[in-house]
Amino acid sequence: MLPYRFGRALLLALLLLWPFAAHATDEIQVYNAEIAAVGQWTIQQHLNYGFIARKEPDFPGGLVPNHALNGTPEFAYGMTDWWELGFYLPFAVSEGQLLSNGAKLRSLFVVPNAEKRDFFYGVNFEFSYNMPRFSQQIYAMEIRPIIGWRNKDWEFIINPIVDASFGSGGETDFAPAARLARKLGEDFFVGAEYYSDLGQIGHFLPLQEQQHALFAVTDFKVGVIDVELGLGYGLTSSSDRLVAKTILGYAFPVPGAGKDDRAAPRILSKGPAVRGSYNGSVPDPLAMR
Repeated sequence: MLPYRFGRALLLALLLLWPFAAHATDEIQVYNAEIAAVGQWTIQQHLNYGFIARKEPDFPGGLVPNHALNGTPEFAYGMTDWWELGFYLPFAVSEGQLLSNGAKLRSLFVVPNAEKRDFFYGVNFEFSYNMPRFSQQIYAMEIRPIIGWRNKDWEFIINPIVDASFGSGGETDFAPAARLARKLGEDFFVGAEYYSDLGQIGHFLPLQEQQHALFAVTDFKVGVIDVELGLGYGLTSSSDRLVAKTILGYAFPVPGAGKDDRAAPRILSKGPAVRGSYNGSVPDPLAMR
């Protein structure tokens, strides 16, 4: 059962964001290739709010990004030391309505023991079933390569994301994201994250029609709860100007391990780039040993 402290932290985050709440992406995150231990469940709650955002929908009948609260609970399970499965239930609160955005499935493959490596990599595949208020295409897919470097003080991660939507009007977009963070203490990071959407591959949009955002972020722990807070600023006229994000994460104990031995990864810094409103390891014979 989820600890009482996690419930209190989630309620606090909701109360902080709700008074201002309706479309920023349900998840604003950079994947770091760290996954749950074999047989372990993790859960994250994402909440993003557009304080100053675009006042027109991306398409007729779509959600208006300005003053929208978007989020998703994300459940993940460690299949092997190189493979993690995940499941999302995204939602939005817009104009007093609680709206479901279908569901997402993801399959994340990474180099084993990524958290212990100076150079690490992986790739995530995500499949989405979207509701009409959120997208004109019911089905979509994300391919997210993960490339990162770290030492005892710094980490730098790149996610060169390709987003594909299917059906009438579908297209393939390039939406790269990146993170540079400094470690200031045990489980305490501060840094900057960059998110973008350049438009259709082969036909990138003019610069001012692209979405570019820079977030100041901090990661830390409160007891057994991972917390990430971020505040983002849009760099172009087509970007949402001011967006806040909150991520709360909990790693359940590994079956058979001691009560306090969760063998948990740092489960933050692991999600999609700006879309719409911002909108373990691969078994590899070339893997570094």
